[in-house]
Amino acid sequence: MSELTGKIVRAHGSGGKLTHELIQSLFVKHFSNRSLDELLDSAILENPGGKIVFTTDSHVVKPLFFPGGDIGKLSVTGTVNDLAVCGATPLYLSCGMIIEEGFEIGVLEKIVVSMKNAAELAGVQIVTGDTKVVEHGAADGIFINTAGIGVQNSKARLSLKSVQNGDVVIVSGWMGDHEAAIIKAREEFNISANIVSDCAPVNRLTQKMVDEISDLRIMRDPTRGGLATTLNEFVWKQPFGIRIEENSVPVRESVRGLCEPLGFDPLYLANEGKIVAIVGKNCAGQALSILKSFSECDSAAIIGEVIDDPKGKVLLRTAIGSDRILDMLTTEQLPRIC
Repeated sequence: MSELTGKIVRAHGSGGKLTHELIQSLFVKHFSNRSLDELLDSAILENPGGKIVFTTDSHVVKPLFFPGGDIGKLSVTGTVNDLAVCGATPLYLSCGMIIEEGFEIGVLEKIVVSMKNAAELAGVQIVTGDTKVVEHGAADGIFINTAGIGVQNSKARLSLKSVQNGDVVIVSGWMGDHEAAIIKAREEFNISANIVSDCAPVNRLTQKMVDEISDLRIMRDPTRGGLATTLNEFVWKQPFGIRIEENSVPVRESVRGLCEPLGFDPLYLANEGKIVAIVGKNCAGQALSILKSFSECDSAAIIGEVIDDPKGKVLLRTAIGSDRILDMLTTEQLPRIC
């Protein structure tokens, strides 16, 4: 642990001595790399060639620590995964923190260490950042923004324009684990189920998919709004629709058991370590085998297909054999959790 103790005060965000002590004793200590250690206003990075992929995301979650992860791990994996599903190899991240005055420095270090571990697992470096301290009550403990840069695989030809009738929809595993774990961790309901977030980087499996699946059409990570929202994003204003089979979507019984009494639908629950992909029908078996070669994807499944009609809609074939429209939610099932 660092020599810093106590709580965050306004001066930690002032740009003065305490700011520099915080940077050196906490962020540089754990994120140290050649680019970051220069402590310039911007990181100067090596470009290994290829198309640059760039993304950014802001992360808020309550509680800050939950089974399977925490806001630090979430902030790294969320940005890494946004790059990965675009067919990129994630390389560099920035880290911007908005910290509430009075926040425990020991807790902050646990978050920073978690970010370091997640970055090492994903093979990325945190190379630049910014810290702001706001008065007590102006933030819910801590907010983290991460931006990411990667280089797109030359084989990546990912576009909704390439989607064809009869293409197959595949998910890499259990749906809804992350948001279900957050619901459980909030202890607002008397729930005894053991549910762990799937928060994890997906770049190893997406890179293998891009390398080996010739008819890989598109990939996404179904985070806020879950699988149902991601599928609706696929079909929005497109000349095709998607039909999925309710019985084919992998959902843990513990997640179903949590959702039913609360009136939640697991198809709308956020995930933080899964992908949904559309692939050509002839490549479906190969894609499924690739996913299942990763231990975390042993529940990967083909859940549906691309259809001509209705265009721009997602249909759910229910367990009793009827079809219903699976639309986007007009409101969130819970306050933001990722």
